[in-house]
Amino acid sequence: MLAHFRPAIVLFVLFTALTGLAYPLAITGIAQALFPHQANGSLIEQDGKVIGSALIGQNFTSDKYFHGRPSATTDTDPNDATKTVPAPYNAANSSGSNAGPTAKSLLDRVKDDTAKLKAENPNAPVPVDLVTTSGSGLDPHVSPAAAEFQVPRVAKARGLGEDAVRALVAAHTQPRTLGFIGEPVVNVLELNLALDASARQAAAAGGR
Repeated sequence: MLAHFRPAIVLFVLFTALTGLAYPLAITGIAQALFPHQANGSLIEQDGKVIGSALIGQNFTSDKYFHGRPSATTDTDPNDATKTVPAPYNAANSSGSNAGPTAKSLLDRVKDDTAKLKAENPNAPVPVDLVTTSGSGLDPHVSPAAAEFQVPRVAKARGLGEDAVRALVAAHTQPRTLGFIGEPVVNVLELNLALDASARQAAAAGGR
């Protein structure tokens, strides 16, 4: 009987060691050696402190910052564990709203968001990604058009010229991957950090 089970046991142990230990360790080692930043989550640090990831959006609300796409992620209601509450960019609960194109709640939310954005910049059409959520709810990027739409608000809130803010947007616009995959995008967190850095540089120059 043992003679029949021995090959199965040996193969089980062998493939467990290969696929469960050796392969993951090898891939992890290669990733850490060749792509350490990406392998560790594309984390962004400032003054030695992790403030976010280039892969996960954040909920910016101040007029001084560029805003990302709406996020439909939720979290458990602290007052009732059977319910959920909105929690934009909740990385622990990546999800979309699953609302269809005829859902009244979705239509009302898009209409309200569009009206607010039109009031913010009445001279430009509202880019679609500023009123629609991504499938994950965590998209860290907006289109160049969405960033350009927000330039007047950000420039006014910071007391900057619009051309200076547009230059920052252009500098942080990422082209298509390999020149033909996907569309150009702007990482909102990185752009906002560049805005803050520019403000600090201007303040330092003014204080000399």
